[in-house]
Amino acid sequence: MNYLLPERLERLAREYALGTLAGPARRRFERLLRHAPAASRAVGAWQERLSRLAGAVPAMRPSDSVWRGLERRLFAKSAPSRPWLWGFLSGRALAGAVAGALLCALLLRFQPGLIGMEPESYVLPASYVGLLTDAAGTPTVLASSRRHGRQLTVKLLQPVAIPSGSVAQLWALPKEGAAFPVGVVPGSGSRTVALAQPSEALFSNVSRLAVSIEAAPAKAGDQPSGDFVLSGPCVKLW
Repeated sequence: MNYLLPERLERLAREYALGTLAGPARRRFERLLRHAPAASRAVGAWQERLSRLAGAVPAMRPSDSVWRGLERRLFAKSAPSRPWLWGFLSGRALAGAVAGALLCALLLRFQPGLIGMEPESYVLPASYVGLLTDAAGTPTVLASSRRHGRQLTVKLLQPVAIPSGSVAQLWALPKEGAAFPVGVVPGSGSRTVALAQPSEALFSNVSRLAVSIEAAPAKAGDQPSGDFVLSGPCVKLW
């Protein structure tokens, strides 16, 4: 089998970077990595793409029960022999791993097309992606749009409480200048928002997205009337 065919190499590199390539297939691909620069470049490209998204997820502190469970399983019988492992599983390292795994899981479940997991295509579409969290740092809204698209897909990862008679207004926050309205976020489920311009024109200089509670959908030129209840980075995925 020729593993260096472009589509096949792209698929294997993607699965290797995600950690879903396992068993003999992973071992064969690791042998290929040692001898084929093209394979190493493909894996490096996927790792860079995923690291941009993982960096957008806020650090998550594991609960005390997680720590106690790890301690029982890893150190109950041989605590003196493995002090290095406890150091490796520091709060910062484990929090980062949890955050990265959470984002990958969210993308695989809700937006497989964004990371090329759709079987009909092995090419990563250039997209703008926003992950908004609440005040506690919990991922709540995943927003995405193709780079030159005219639609924004908004998916709720957990419900948003919207007072009766109000709307959850999504705003784009440019690196410079005033916020501008993008669309209305549903309380749950998902929604496709029609954009006034292609994504590239709207989001090329946008660093963050945010949601505020408003009395009515905002119009061009409006500004948020109160504090943001959700916010998060907007990143370019290409």
